[in-house]
Amino acid sequence: MRITDKVRHAAEHKLAKLGSRRRPLVQRLEVELIGEQNPRIGQSHRVEIACETPHHTFRATGAGPDVESALDNVVDRLQRQIATYRSKRASRSSARGVPPGLRPHAASGESE
Repeated sequence: MRITDKVRHAAEHKLAKLGSRRRPLVQRLEVELIGEQNPRIGQSHRVEIACETPHHTFRATGAGPDVESALDNVVDRLQRQIATYRSKRASRSSARGVPPGLRPHAASGESE
């Protein structure tokens, strides 16, 4: 599959959002564009991305009728994975060192 300047700029623009995050720090992005030659496959373009951070590697795959839609699909999936990872890390670190009776979810369930 030939990568045009238009496709390269679109990929750089959409993936710049991932690289600008502070946490988790993105160290490396690998983007693979795959064009399916089978006419029976409706979504003939696939994009696979591997996003390396210091403690975790995120992988996502997206497909679409053209490269731009496949790229949109995979970036959305990757952002969702990173957001889930960040929320899990935040909930673990906020609950660490706090006694069970003083945790926010335990205190809200009590009634007097």
